[in-house]
Amino acid sequence: MSRSSDLLPTLKQTFGYTSFRPLQEEIICDAMDGRDVFALLPTGGGKSLCFQFPALMRDGLTVVVSPLISLMKDQVDALNASGVAATFLNSSLAAGEGRERLRGLHTGRYRLLYVAPERLMLSGFLEDLQKWNVRLFAIDEAHCVSEWGHDFRPEYRQLASLRTTFPNVPMMALTATATERVREDIVAQLHLKDTRCYVASFNRPNLMYRVVPKTSAYEQTLAIVQEKAGECGIIYCQSRKATESVAERLKLDGVKAATYHAGLDAEERARNQERFLRDEVKVICATVAFGMGINKPNVRYVLHYDLPKNIEGYYQETGRAGRDGLPGECVLLFSAGDAVKQTRFIDEKPDPQEQKIARDQLQQMVHYAEAGGCRRASLLGYFGEIWEDVPCGACDNCLAPRETFDGTLAAQKLLSCVFRIQEKSQQGFGLNHIIDILCGADTVMIRKWRHTELSTYGIGDEMKKPGWQAVGRELMRLGLLQQTKEKFSVVEMTTDGMAALRERRKITLTRPAAAPERTSKAGAIACDETLFERLRELRLKLADERDVPPYIIFSDVALREMARSYPENEREFSRISGVGRLKLEEFAATFIQEIQAYLKSNPRQIFADSLAPVSFVRARNRGGLNDTTRETVRRFRDGFSVSNIAQERGFAASTIFGHLATAVEAGEELDIGRLVPADLQKEIEAAIDVVGDNSLTPIKERMGDRADYGQIRICCALRRPMLRK
Repeated sequence: MSRSSDLLPTLKQTFGYTSFRPLQEEIICDAMDGRDVFALLPTGGGKSLCFQFPALMRDGLTVVVSPLISLMKDQVDALNASGVAATFLNSSLAAGEGRERLRGLHTGRYRLLYVAPERLMLSGFLEDLQKWNVRLFAIDEAHCVSEWGHDFRPEYRQLASLRTTFPNVPMMALTATATERVREDIVAQLHLKDTRCYVASFNRPNLMYRVVPKTSAYEQTLAIVQEKAGECGIIYCQSRKATESVAERLKLDGVKAATYHAGLDAEERARNQERFLRDEVKVICATVAFGMGINKPNVRYVLHYDLPKNIEGYYQETGRAGRDGLPGECVLLFSAGDAVKQTRFIDEKPDPQEQKIARDQLQQMVHYAEAGGCRRASLLGYFGEIWEDVPCGACDNCLAPRETFDGTLAAQKLLSCVFRIQEKSQQGFGLNHIIDILCGADTVMIRKWRHTELSTYGIGDEMKKPGWQAVGRELMRLGLLQQTKEKFSVVEMTTDGMAALRERRKITLTRPAAAPERTSKAGAIACDETLFERLRELRLKLADERDVPPYIIFSDVALREMARSYPENEREFSRISGVGRLKLEEFAATFIQEIQAYLKSNPRQIFADSLAPVSFVRARNRGGLNDTTRETVRRFRDGFSVSNIAQERGFAASTIFGHLATAVEAGEELDIGRLVPADLQKEIEAAIDVVGDNSLTPIKERMGDRADYGQIRICCALRRPMLRK
């Protein structure tokens, strides 16, 4: 049963929000009813509120298990700024300060306590907890419990004993990143009982995903940083040395940058992180040691300088962009050579099982980087979520679809070579050896195994080794070949690959990635940019006075809403997202005064009503159209062109065409002639009759410059309702 009428006043008064995000209310109600809960919500999806809110609604203490000191301080600062009694205990505190907080816990002063798992499980600390009326244990970053997770931490396993010590205290496990296998392991390891499980969509609609072929890594990085001058970004590097090098070069090029890695002493790490949180440093160059739980909402881009080890880690790291719901960009610089380096690190692992898991995860990461399909669908598919709204309009492959070609001959040569090797030698070999045979190389291994005698020796000399390697990896992605996960992995033919070889099946391959032509603005809030900058300066001044990061005062979303609606009194100001009772009392007069001063010498700007932040995915209404599609249809019927709608709504034109195609498939009546002239429509339909409508690219190749992808998509949509009848 919904309790909105009881919960919403507290939500607005304390946190400044007028409604819950998806699943938050259900999770909160179960926690308040004393049930164990597992919650998987994406980064920026509001996990923290799920345990913070119940702590306000009843007496007693909520204990939050958190892996990082920085996360504890960050969340406690934010809670205190909203008038919530919260504290943390960790090694960063002086002895006197720690004793004072312990006294406060003994007297019931606090509603929330943040603590690391190592400290929580100390016997003396557990005895204290039994005196403090604990009402809920919240295990944040719960994927650390599972050895199948990407960030397994042995100390998290000890938390299982909490069930024995506190049998009647409910537990809540929360994470932003977990496959189904990891989810099941978390529930089992923590001994959760009669668990209510909530899994939100993994989709982050405001994030744009790009994979860029790595050529000159630093120059590519600098170009992206300069393009986003003044915005905050994270650059992830594989090694400590690389973080230092990139940061130093950026500083020489005039960029405010700092480093973060485990090799720095604790004081320097904390100082650099604090400078980044306060916007004093715009770019942080870091290893994966940085970022878990960092609640900085205005990171506008995340760039991976090197290939991540696995998709879970990549997803979590990219998720640190756009936590406020405003647009964020995620760029991966990819080189197949990076995968080779990662493999060498994997070979150094002492445990064969760990090696096998790591190789499998790395191969999936390479498949993601090289795939020609929708990045969003690929990411979500990894976590078991089906994404059908393709093209998504916010990844490189959807914005600038990769060119495909008939790769049947190349595929047949490579598959034949694998088959002939197995037939002659009765064992498998690695991809590089197979390619050496195709290219007619003279190596020790080829001579040793007499592979010059194979009929496939030298039949692939029309292509260089990197080209064959790309073909080999794509055949693995297509499931025609497979690579074993042992230390000395070999390439084997699959059943489907053997069938494709025997049947001489046509095989379509994809050209290497190229940079997209445009970027998405999904989630943008149009506002008076000059006023927004003035409000940012005011926020920084207030934050410095209070010795807190700027976003503790207000998020960028709140400032953009102010610079859009120009609130002139407390009633109007209270409607801004994130303005609760305490912030209204403390900051309303100051910000209203700044806005009024600005308006004395600047005119108000007027913006379209539909440009609101998209901070959480809305499930697509399978029975009809979702809100954003209906808005596009309304404007199109009002006479606006696709380019007009795209410009005013902050979307790419391809996204607007996608909305209209969805509407056509749903049976909506639209003036198709405005999109595709009748004669062109007939020509496109003729092309579809020849090549089919499973993919837009073959149709585009047939049409050339006579039709664009949007028009082709509309024609495909026109046929589908008819085919279903």
